[in-house]
Amino acid sequence: MKAAGTATVGSMLDGKVHALAVAQEETKPVAANDHIQIALIGAGGQGQYDTKTAVQVPGVKLVAVADCYNGRLEHSKELWGPDTFTTRDYNEILARKDIDAMIIGTPDHWHKQASVDAMKAGKDVYCEKPMIHLYSDGPEMIETARSTGRIIQIGSQRVSSMLYAKAKELLQSGAIGELNMVTAHWDRNSAIGAWDYTIPPDASTETCDWPRFLGTAPKIPFSAEQFFQWRKWKAYGSGVAGDLFVHLFSGTHFITGSHGPTRAMATGGLRFWKDGRNVPDVMLGLFDYPQGFNLALRVNFVDGGQENEGLLFTGSEGQIEIGWNGVTLSRVPREKAPGLTIDTFPDAMQKQILAAYEEKYPVVHPVGPPPVRIEQYQAPHGYSDSYDHLKNFFHAVRTRTPVVEDAVFGFRAAGAALLSNLSYDRQAEVRWDPEAMKIVSA
Repeated sequence: MKAAGTATVGSMLDGKVHALAVAQEETKPVAANDHIQIALIGAGGQGQYDTKTAVQVPGVKLVAVADCYNGRLEHSKELWGPDTFTTRDYNEILARKDIDAMIIGTPDHWHKQASVDAMKAGKDVYCEKPMIHLYSDGPEMIETARSTGRIIQIGSQRVSSMLYAKAKELLQSGAIGELNMVTAHWDRNSAIGAWDYTIPPDASTETCDWPRFLGTAPKIPFSAEQFFQWRKWKAYGSGVAGDLFVHLFSGTHFITGSHGPTRAMATGGLRFWKDGRNVPDVMLGLFDYPQGFNLALRVNFVDGGQENEGLLFTGSEGQIEIGWNGVTLSRVPREKAPGLTIDTFPDAMQKQILAAYEEKYPVVHPVGPPPVRIEQYQAPHGYSDSYDHLKNFFHAVRTRTPVVEDAVFGFRAAGAALLSNLSYDRQAEVRWDPEAMKIVSA
């Protein structure tokens, strides 16, 4: 983690510019007996990224890796040293007493079982999002964390983002009045963005443990495409809802303090990437929240522009927008006078109404629209919310204090996101009880 500095962006109109502060990394060394030894289950792109970030946290060391592809086990030794223990069977890692915590970066359909097995083996868990693949996964993961006393952090890193913390502060301060609408999107325009990941030339039943990869999924002949591009099939992944909607739900829930929507409607389709996948590449969802606001989500893998992501919180007095590296607060002062639409009335009546209006609202209003007031908050260069999320996890592992995204939060975010898939499949609205975390029967 680079030491924090200040960063600013140019002001707009009469707006103000602020630099978000980041706490300096502690400089004191970590005691030898305070080191955390971790293992990785699922060494794909996200799993390796999480681990590379995790070992930057002082006092954290990777000692073991489990994956179903030999090439990733080989590369793990290249990344973290030849002494790194590697295996296809993660149970061999869970049996080791020298491992404190696990990072789980498997396909979605393995999240529950790997997490439950790890917690029962006495390991703390950092589990990638979405927490669940099936709704039945959630209660079991929550109960296992409770009964074992293990810590589990779900990997929607925006919950630890300084930008989202600033947005939460602004909303709670009343900066935009009463929240009534949240709109969020995540659009992509590349093959990799649409999960068309590279398949290595040595992919075969010899280099890939296909039966272990399948787990509870339907038993089918080996498919290198499904092994390496698993997000494209609902048997292993959760589509755009589980991959990207869940980030937007996590951020919305963190900022608003909501536990989730009560009603969901989704539509979309397979518009461009017709390559055998069975999940849509365009999805739109609408959600009702009991706090009195609506959430509108969009993911588009057929976008003709640059990849972009954003959330816009709209209130009665302004808007908060979160982009890649900053937060923008914009407010247009609401005029106290209601205005007049009298041009179609007889002249005498217009004069009568205007005289009464000017007596009631004597303030002289300037010509033209009221000025927009904008304040911007920018994260320092090189800032990483993934680092902060993992740092929070390891702090909890050391101190046995709560994490920022436990299994209950993770279930509510993933449970809300997967409502989109239910609605899309049923072509109907679905209802959800965010407190009980259950689908509500029609």
